[in-house]
Amino acid sequence: MQPTRTEFLDITQPERYLFYALIYLAIGLMVAQVVQRTLIWLKGKPIWWSAKLADVPEITGEDGQTKRSTELKIGRPDLRDVRRWVSNVLVFIVGQKKVKSSRKKSGAPMHLLIFYGFLSLLLATTLLAISSYGPYIGLPPFHQGAYYLVYELTFDILGAMFVIGIGWALIRRTILNQEGAEMVAKLEPTVPADDPLARQFVHNRRFPLSSDTTDFLALLLLFVLGFTGYLLEGARISIHPQTDPAWDRVSIVGYLFSMALPHLPVIGYKIIWWFHMALVMTLFITLPRMRIRHIVMAILSAAGRPEQPMGELRPISMEEVEKTGQIGVSTAKDYSRWHLMSLDACMECGRCTEVCPAWNVGKVLNPKQVVQDIRFAAEHDTEIAATVSEEALWQCTTCNACVEACPVLIRHVDLIVDVRRNLVAEGKFSGTGAVMLRQVGSTGNAWGAPASSREDWMKGMEIPLARDGGDFEYLFWVGCAGATDPGAIKTTKAFASLLIKAGVSFACLGKEEACTGDPARRTGDEFLFQEKAMENASVFQRYGVKKVVTACPHCFNTLKNEYGQFEAQMEVWHHSQMIATLIEQGKLKAASPEKGSVVFHDPCYLARINNESDAPRAALGETTTLNENPPDTFGKEAGLDSKLVEAEKFGKKTLCCGAGGGRMWMEEPPNQRPGNRRAEQLLATGAETVAVGCPFCRIMLDASIKQVSEKEIRLLDLAELVQQANAD
Repeated sequence: MQPTRTEFLDITQPERYLFYALIYLAIGLMVAQVVQRTLIWLKGKPIWWSAKLADVPEITGEDGQTKRSTELKIGRPDLRDVRRWVSNVLVFIVGQKKVKSSRKKSGAPMHLLIFYGFLSLLLATTLLAISSYGPYIGLPPFHQGAYYLVYELTFDILGAMFVIGIGWALIRRTILNQEGAEMVAKLEPTVPADDPLARQFVHNRRFPLSSDTTDFLALLLLFVLGFTGYLLEGARISIHPQTDPAWDRVSIVGYLFSMALPHLPVIGYKIIWWFHMALVMTLFITLPRMRIRHIVMAILSAAGRPEQPMGELRPISMEEVEKTGQIGVSTAKDYSRWHLMSLDACMECGRCTEVCPAWNVGKVLNPKQVVQDIRFAAEHDTEIAATVSEEALWQCTTCNACVEACPVLIRHVDLIVDVRRNLVAEGKFSGTGAVMLRQVGSTGNAWGAPASSREDWMKGMEIPLARDGGDFEYLFWVGCAGATDPGAIKTTKAFASLLIKAGVSFACLGKEEACTGDPARRTGDEFLFQEKAMENASVFQRYGVKKVVTACPHCFNTLKNEYGQFEAQMEVWHHSQMIATLIEQGKLKAASPEKGSVVFHDPCYLARINNESDAPRAALGETTTLNENPPDTFGKEAGLDSKLVEAEKFGKKTLCCGAGGGRMWMEEPPNQRPGNRRAEQLLATGAETVAVGCPFCRIMLDASIKQVSEKEIRLLDLAELVQQANAD
């Protein structure tokens, strides 16, 4: 005799037939709902797979010129896609990478208990099914002996994690639901019914964690399901104990339940069994309808996410415009099928909302609400812009904090910019932002300065120009701000002097340089961006540019991640990376500020979008490993013992200054400036100097620091601090 247990214990044959009929009916109802959702996804455009532009054949245009189409490959996935799917699932689903990086004191450990507990129960059920039904296809039963004992002990403990996690979630949601209700109660009387903000009062969506009665019912269902699973195990042990009592005791939790069920009659066991099975069937039927559907949808969303950097936006080709008759996204059918599918993975956990710089200063934009609005528009075939609201769409800074925080890998910025493209094409964009677009188109400078002024900062300096014909290794890309804004010009001069001092072979384009097109693309004027990108790419080709260095993270991102779409393949450096390298080579000395005197503000387009937080700190005399070990959402737990002080949010978790996505050129109320909130965080460190690594951040923080503080605060680029350390 060896330890084992029999399935369908005391369940008669007719009862088994009834069980199979009901369980297949429940599965059928679940599948029908999934098919219904799938039909909505299929409204979208076919998914582009792993092909890069290099895989797309060249075509000959009407002008006889050979070029490469900007259409990405659409078709069946290949082996690269399959490998990528598996990798994504292992990293983001099994490894829970995004979940672990935020809400470390509450949401993350709770979610990990639930996820790994649920995963273990799913694995336990699968193994049991294989052992039970395997003999029908020639597999021997294996649920016995030592394997059985290990199985019972392991999954009894892991299953308890699931029940504890669900209990924790019920308590946490009850507390947060009250906080959300109070927040909405304060706001609701002040918001007109036709205001876009009013829609966020439904399910307390203005609060990061949405809440609805069905959420509590779903958690209650899962809790009772786990609890009755142990109750059923205890009933089995009570009625049919093993020949050796020690074998039953390995089922730790189940054995404890059995002690509370002495002398249980068979009818009692059957009642518990049927009640538990009814809960399983209920879970199947309700899974596609409630937010717990993310248990399944997160796997599909993570597996199929597009293979593109966070800072890269998908190009639109003229072929695509001619085919569809429009630019950008008007209705849900204009998104890809993956984007529409990813909307169903949203749990409304609010991680995206709580890190959004616009939401944090009281603006209408709420990334979580954007996802739900687009999902609604997909179901009801309404226009995206009208459903989300144009006001919310224009408030996005494209900082990608929402994308970085989302555990199911939804690309909120893609969703928003695609709609912006349609609004711009339809002439629904006006004001100072529209003026910026006209200036980029007419002068090649986002500030409207003439091309000749791009060389004004060089006066009094020996700056080599590419057109002079000399050889150079690096092209120093100055950017619109670096050649126009007074503060940014200080950065440009400081960095140029450092390059000269270190003996770096470089040159500038001067008046031949034009805007990279970054503000145009992220504002929504895709073809203005492409015009500037191709113009600059031709200049790069003419001078044989292979390496570029720039002090602007926005230019850095565009040149590094997006110019490859236009055959401009280059090695792109941010000036902090170059300075850090020159310091490492002994050609420059790092800045050496007094302990606690300097705080560094990480630019979104450098730290978060391009994962570079170490180089700026190396330039300021600190050695860190933030690129490999980013801080949690609230930063303070990174444990950095350094001369620099860190703000509440730093590294990849930095808080946006509010300038990205074209917001630099758009008006906003003084009390709703993201830069003000960031300035308060920086000044709360007690530092007397704020170091930056981005001209946009410098402009925004300069105004914000003056608005929130009367103290004399120095605002300097890291290049200026390094220049001071090398002034000899």
